[in-house]
Amino acid sequence: MNSVQIEGVKIQWLGNSGFLLEGDGKKIYIDPYQVSQEPAFDDRADILLITHEHFDHCSPEDIRKVRRSDSTTLIPESCSIEFRGDARRVSEGDILADGLEIKGTRIEVVPAYNLNKPYHPRGSGVGYIVELGGLRIYHAGDCDFFPEMKMIRADVALLPIGGTYTMDEEEAASAAAAISPKVVIPMHYGSPGEIDGNPERFKALVHSKNPDINVIILDF
Repeated sequence: MNSVQIEGVKIQWLGNSGFLLEGDGKKIYIDPYQVSQEPAFDDRADILLITHEHFDHCSPEDIRKVRRSDSTTLIPESCSIEFRGDARRVSEGDILADGLEIKGTRIEVVPAYNLNKPYHPRGSGVGYIVELGGLRIYHAGDCDFFPEMKMIRADVALLPIGGTYTMDEEEAASAAAAISPKVVIPMHYGSPGEIDGNPERFKALVHSKNPDINVIILDF
């Protein structure tokens, strides 16, 4: 399965770090990449979140597929790409204006960076916490298990496990234990040789640290 229903929210994995969140009558895309089929107009984004500039997270071709003219797009300050329409620059620490809401959805912008790797220095990207359908859903972006992650509170955590550019399975399991969500979904794996994390190993490691966390492995 490539999607799961958690309370009032449908979470669909699009591959890599791409997700579609559906709840409260809204569709929120995060880092769409290699979208196989252009969605119907009604299935396109109300809100589009980009974590950082790398091609497999900020893909102009895929953004065009899922974006409507009235979509609100959030992009980090560091991204050089420009958007027409309702596009807003964000940086870590932002809790967005408009009554702390975008189209009735609260979104927090949090750090996302590597500790001992050169790929994602601090300030180059962000993560997001989306409040939807009564859930706090955390998308970590591309990152390691950085200290501020211990302060994040979420019901659902979407965590990279691929290694090389991000956390590997063991580090991501430690992050999951620190956040202690109800559900964790691994992402950013599936490319042998670079981001070839093993989701079953991740699941076992999470359960060894906190058996109460539900690890859901999605297909795409």
